[in-house]
Amino acid sequence: MPKRIGISRRLDAPRIVNHMSTEELWVCYRQTTQATERSHYQIIWLLATGKTVTEVAQLTGYTRIWIYQLVKRYNQQGKSALGDQRHHNPGKESNLTDVQQAQLWQVLEGKAPDGGLWNGRKVADWLSELTGKRISRYRGWEYLQQMRYRLRVPRPEHRMSELVEQENWKKNST
Repeated sequence: MPKRIGISRRLDAPRIVNHMSTEELWVCYRQTTQATERSHYQIIWLLATGKTVTEVAQLTGYTRIWIYQLVKRYNQQGKSALGDQRHHNPGKESNLTDVQQAQLWQVLEGKAPDGGLWNGRKVADWLSELTGKRISRYRGWEYLQQMRYRLRVPRPEHRMSELVEQENWKKNST
């Protein structure tokens, strides 16, 4: 276990584990080209040189809570904890497998169960039956949008005109 640097006993100055010397932290801070990583090195370096969390927060614009979280992460993992960690987050797994998405695509090619047009609610109901999980209307609409599906509403027809007149007008308008 690396030796701890005893900077101060003040409440606002957390202990930093000596994974790197202050000179090494300074060099890494000056050499890195990634903005997030640079800020993280700066924060750890400032704390290692004796600045308080309040002072570091004022200098860097980060909140005290975030600085404490960064210090905790750095103390546990060392240099690898600094920088943008978002690429390690794969995100939430999809609700549908590739096979289920293909099934949804095929179903959308036909008419909705009630004979009308597909919408978010109808897709969500169909997916809920398929997966056995409750799917929200909003998620159903998102799947429609992902599949580039457009809600196609038939053109309105005048109620007072006769069917023969409408057909004649359609033929003559093209």
